[in-house]
Amino acid sequence: MTKLRVAGIGVTAVAALSLTACSGSDTASSGSSSSSMAPSSSMAAPSSSMASGAADGMTTNADVFGPACSQLPQGSAPGSLDSMGPQPVASAASTNPLLTKLVAAVKATNLVDTLNSQEAITVFAPADPAFAALGDAKFNELAGKPAELSPILQYHVVGKRYDGKGLATAGSVDTLNTAGGPVKIEGSGDNMTINGAKILCGNIPTKNATVFVIDKVLTPGTNK
Repeated sequence: MTKLRVAGIGVTAVAALSLTACSGSDTASSGSSSSSMAPSSSMAAPSSSMASGAADGMTTNADVFGPACSQLPQGSAPGSLDSMGPQPVASAASTNPLLTKLVAAVKATNLVDTLNSQEAITVFAPADPAFAALGDAKFNELAGKPAELSPILQYHVVGKRYDGKGLATAGSVDTLNTAGGPVKIEGSGDNMTINGAKILCGNIPTKNATVFVIDKVLTPGTNK
C-alpha cells in the first residue's frame, strides 16, 4: 500500500488530536518545524499491482450521488463536475466550494503535488461544515503543525481507486495512515457511511481519484 512518508509521527500524536469535526479559515500556512518532524512532500509511486487496477473505481458524472451534489457549480464553471473531471484530485478540490477548509489543510502540509501525482486513489473529503466543532483558532493551530495534521489527512486517502459499489463490497479499506486502522464502510448508495460519516456527494470523478465528500472528519484509530 502506498504511504505518505511523514517522519516521526506516532499513533499517540494522531489520537491526541481527537478530531471529530472542525471549522476554520479559508487560508492557512504551515509553521516551522525541525527536519525530523516535517512531513515529506514526496510519495512512493503506486505498486505495479495497484497501477494495473487503476481502471477500477472509475466513475462518470452520471454516477455521482448524494444530497450535496446539487450544490456544485453547473456546466463548465470552476468546481463543476465537468471542470473537476480532467484535473488531478488536489487541483480539482481547490475549485470545489464544499472543500475550502480541506484544501487549506492540504496546502498547509505541502501535499498538493503528492496527491496530484498519484495514479489511482480514493479520497474521503470532509466538507467545510465537518470542521465546525474545532473552531478557527484550533484549525489554524493544526495548520501550523503539519507533522500532526498530515497523519489525519493520510487517513482520508486510500491507495486504490474505488467507486461506491466497490467500497460497499469491500466493507473496510486501509488508508495511507496504516497505523490508524482500516476505515469501515457500511450500507450502500445514499445510505453508505464511512466510519459513520454520511456521504454528501459521492463518486465524484477526477483525473486520478474518485472523491467522496463526507460530513465528518475521520479520526485515526476510531473505526466506528
